[in-house]
Amino acid sequence: MSDKASKKHDSALWENIKVIIQALLLAMVIRTVFFQPFTIPSGSMMPTLLVGDYIFVNKFAYGYSKYSLPFSPDLFDGRIFASDPERGDVIVFRLPTDTNVDYIKRLIGLPGDRIQMTDGILSINGEPVPKQQDGSFTSDYRLDPGADVPVFRETLDNGVSYETLDQVANSRGDNTREFIVTEGHYFFMGDNRDNSLDSRFDVGFVPAENLVGRASVIFFSVGNDTSFREFWKWPSNMRWERLFKGVS
Repeated sequence: MSDKASKKHDSALWENIKVIIQALLLAMVIRTVFFQPFTIPSGSMMPTLLVGDYIFVNKFAYGYSKYSLPFSPDLFDGRIFASDPERGDVIVFRLPTDTNVDYIKRLIGLPGDRIQMTDGILSINGEPVPKQQDGSFTSDYRLDPGADVPVFRETLDNGVSYETLDQVANSRGDNTREFIVTEGHYFFMGDNRDNSLDSRFDVGFVPAENLVGRASVIFFSVGNDTSFREFWKWPSNMRWERLFKGVS
């Protein structure tokens, strides 16, 4: 190979390396600043989110805290470019008792709100949230099975409407004390009311700083406990109707 051909080959190789580096940097910026992918590991948000759903989370929806950044560097306190979440948003947050763990739940209580469950009815500031039966749900998740589980639709005072599950009558989460949400904190609940560890229990109130972002869209979904790595099972287990479905 001539010196000229060798230099041309080296130049092309270097250009390819630069393109790869630029693509990786762009992907890192997008993941850090704009959208981050998450997978749904449990049935606590059924029927809204199912095990095997893969979602994008909007990280700039509420501004940024140290938990918005990779490895959660302790660079600043609170949030920058902050905006308030709305009641009913589905949000990824860091667990207050272990900030290495991500949870995803629905925002129910804002700072100063009074939240209580009575006989399975959610009350916010003394007003029962309208709840109507809305069909049934069957799970394909092996660790949280259920056939024809009653579905109930709740509608919040801001118009946000969503489905919840009520698997067991008079479960321990159906009757709670009244919680008064402290300033700078939020109260979260899972839509699968009888199978969700949330602010009614050990999770408690979640500091605003712990919010990572708002669940935006489902970009991939496979059922029947199919791993993302088991690509040969995708055709028979793909939930086609859930692809690119917005989360609400």
